[in-house]
Amino acid sequence: MTIRYEADARNVLGGELAPCSTSPLTGFYRNGCCETGPDDVGMHTVCAVMTAEFLRFSLSVGNDLSTPRPEFDFPGLRPGDRWCLCAPRWKEALDAGAAPLLVLEATHEEVLAIAPLGVLKDYAAPQASE
Repeated sequence: MTIRYEADARNVLGGELAPCSTSPLTGFYRNGCCETGPDDVGMHTVCAVMTAEFLRFSLSVGNDLSTPRPEFDFPGLRPGDRWCLCAPRWKEALDAGAAPLLVLEATHEEVLAIAPLGVLKDYAAPQASE
């Protein structure tokens, strides 16, 4: 996989897409940003703040995000970590009452195709540095 940077990527608020996390290093392209492209069929565009509730939900639907997988350079996530989630998975969690909070400045505008801005704002995480 080639690491790239989508220079003109915009967030759901219309501004420049901010980084989501470099520790742990996230993003489909593992560059810290929730960028997307034609090879990102999962649409890893939601910058979410992990919660124990969401991590349990994700495990229950077949995606274990808590267990380290060194062979994929994946450290395993803990509550408080930021991670670029697949937009459909976040929507699934929303519908199940388990959606984590979002970092709107680091959530790609493509997410607006699955949830309106008002709903996203309802799940906005308090402002904090990475």
